[in-house]
Amino acid sequence: MNAATSTAPVSVATWNIDPVHSSAQFKVKHMMISNVKGEFSAVKGSSTLNTADITKSRVEASIDVATINTREEQRDGHLKSPDFFDVAQFPTITFKSTQVSKTGEGTLAVAGDLTIRGVTRNVVLDVEGPSAPVKDPYGNMKIGLSATTRINRKDFGLIWNGVLESGGLLVGEEVAITLDLQFLKA
Repeated sequence: MNAATSTAPVSVATWNIDPVHSSAQFKVKHMMISNVKGEFSAVKGSSTLNTADITKSRVEASIDVATINTREEQRDGHLKSPDFFDVAQFPTITFKSTQVSKTGEGTLAVAGDLTIRGVTRNVVLDVEGPSAPVKDPYGNMKIGLSATTRINRKDFGLIWNGVLESGGLLVGEEVAITLDLQFLKA
């Protein structure tokens, strides 16, 4: 067989986030005694996955901040207000990768620019995955991954807080973020 006519396996492919099977969650300390968890239900974006050299892969994602849900309508309304996310002025949270590093078997460190409330900071996501591709019952190829990071909300202009009678703060500054993403091959 002539090398010019042989078909080499494709090592670079585009994968789109499947919003129905993906979520962006967070947790933050409330009253210095327990964690409050929340979720954004509208996550979209894509990844260019290079299986030959994973460090050449890239990902971009955005989250519709208005979809925030902490299971408490009044709190969700406050989080959407100018005191926190200011959804009217800053309707999306975005992430754009700048570097992908392999950290172990099946794990990556994905550095990138996270923009919240118009403020951009570099963060590193600890990633488990991506999984091996799997064909769903409808013939679509899918992969999945989980990513985590921690940020200080004040670094992004989320500075509102209240002081408790005991002298502690109503809302913690450190926020743990977890992304569970499923991608569909484009």
